Amino acid sequence: MAGFAVLSITGVAGPASPADAAPKEAGAESGFVVVGHRGASGYRPEHTLASYELAARMGADYIEPDLVTTKDGVLVARHEPEIGGTTDVASHPEFADRKTTKVVDGEPVTGWFAEDFTLSELKTLRAQERIPQLRPNNTIYDGRYQIPTLQEVIDLAKRLSRELHREIGIYPETKHPTYFRQQGLALEPALVRALRRNGLDRPNAKVYVQSFEVGNLVELNRTLRVPLVQLIGGSGAPYDFVASGDPRTYDDLVTPEGLAEIATYADGLGPTKDRIIPRDENGYLTEPTALVDDAHRLGLAVHPWTFRAENAFLPAELRSSDDPAAWGDILAEYETFLATGIDGVFADQPDIAVEAARQRR
Repeated sequence: MAGFAVLSITGVAGPASPADAAPKEAGAESGFVVVGHRGASGYRPEHTLASYELAARMGADYIEPDLVTTKDGVLVARHEPEIGGTTDVASHPEFADRKTTKVVDGEPVTGWFAEDFTLSELKTLRAQERIPQLRPNNTIYDGRYQIPTLQEVIDLAKRLSRELHREIGIYPETKHPTYFRQQGLALEPALVRALRRNGLDRPNAKVYVQSFEVGNLVELNRTLRVPLVQLIGGSGAPYDFVASGDPRTYDDLVTPEGLAEIATYADGLGPTKDRIIPRDENGYLTEPTALVDDAHRLGLAVHPWTFRAENAFLPAELRSSDDPAAWGDILAEYETFLATGIDGVFADQPDIAVEAARQRR
């Protein structure tokens, strides 16, 4: 449909489906897609400019900021609204009284929350490794890096694109959109503004927008001209379904009927990798499901998450030892998954993903 639609989630008016717009084809511009998951989070504390830059230099096509918001409405990159596990906020006595308990997607969470801080306050904090027991080497960078804003991530991608002579894309995720909307701090308006301000709201922009929820993607599809990706968890349901009383779960979304509905508003699917090749009760890989083929029949690209080299994350047959932090045979895991026809991967060690894709070619 030509014309304009008003997006209630974003509060931004824009073209609903311009007749002259090129079709949105996920992954079509560069073939197999390697996404630096939270940057190169296997080597640097996640969601830092250092992590994103390293991912790009290692060959990642996209860098992935998870987006939350500050009290003053600035989008910043953190894995969750709660920032106690990824920053040194607990060591700041001036913020001791900010520690609280909130209900996030129906579950109580205790800690410090990004939306209770202004951007200037957040900038006084420093990032730290989220899983030091598995990535002790990353802890040498604790205390060195600030929390980046979305604009800083975009600026970095532009700078590295010029320097590396190839376009570095961004793959932002709206984190807990229902939670933030309930607090009057919806993420989508600022995201739409940022993409438009930076000339990135166009069909050929190297951008994907992803979400575990459905409703915000449905409405963003009426406003944005970039590919959208529906994330799929291993269990449970999109929280906007839960909040509205919709009984459907992620299991329902990966049926042929569910995928057909996803294809009406999204261009890609981001399933947990166990949806593609499940593991048995002992952690061994079983046979692939039909998910990749079913998605491809509907024109959906498939970018599973998350590929990590540590034994703790690998299937049992590919672990190198009983040490959860030691690296196992992740290249064999990539080879197995690439054989299913997936279109890309989210990778904590993007250099290994790049090598796996090169070997596959």
